[in-house]
Amino acid sequence: MYLLRYVAVLALVVWVGGLVALGGIAAPSAFDVMTARQVPDGRALAGALFGEMFRRFTTISYAAGGVVLLMLIVRRILGPRPHRFAWRAGLAAVMLATTAYGSIVVASRIQQLQRETAVSPSSLPVDDPRRVEFGRLHGLSTALQLVPLLGGLALLFWEIKE
Repeated sequence: MYLLRYVAVLALVVWVGGLVALGGIAAPSAFDVMTARQVPDGRALAGALFGEMFRRFTTISYAAGGVVLLMLIVRRILGPRPHRFAWRAGLAAVMLATTAYGSIVVASRIQQLQRETAVSPSSLPVDDPRRVEFGRLHGLSTALQLVPLLGGLALLFWEIKE
């Protein structure tokens, strides 16, 4: 049972830690470096770089979420049943669903907008509908990532408490 819990905690740490590292370190660093060095079209390059990092991390998120769910289910089958199993499994499923929606629906629309504009959305006029839509989608993507981040912290708390 300890091994199953250890694997679940490890998967949560990778998932939550990756979100913190990407959002708190990688994204700001990429944009700061490109801006400071005055790289031509640096914001677009930083966005492309971060987009690729985020796309690759999404695969890790799916794997981590699958492992968390699987470990909960196996622990339930083998017993003893994890405390608040239904809440935990439901939360893990919501975290995965939110990740999937963000990476499939929202990210696809962001990429489509970027292809249509062929320039960094931040270089478009403030009232350009494409820039406004990009800003809305970027905000939605950021908000969606709070679900697995906060959910993962809650699941980690339950694991430590148990």
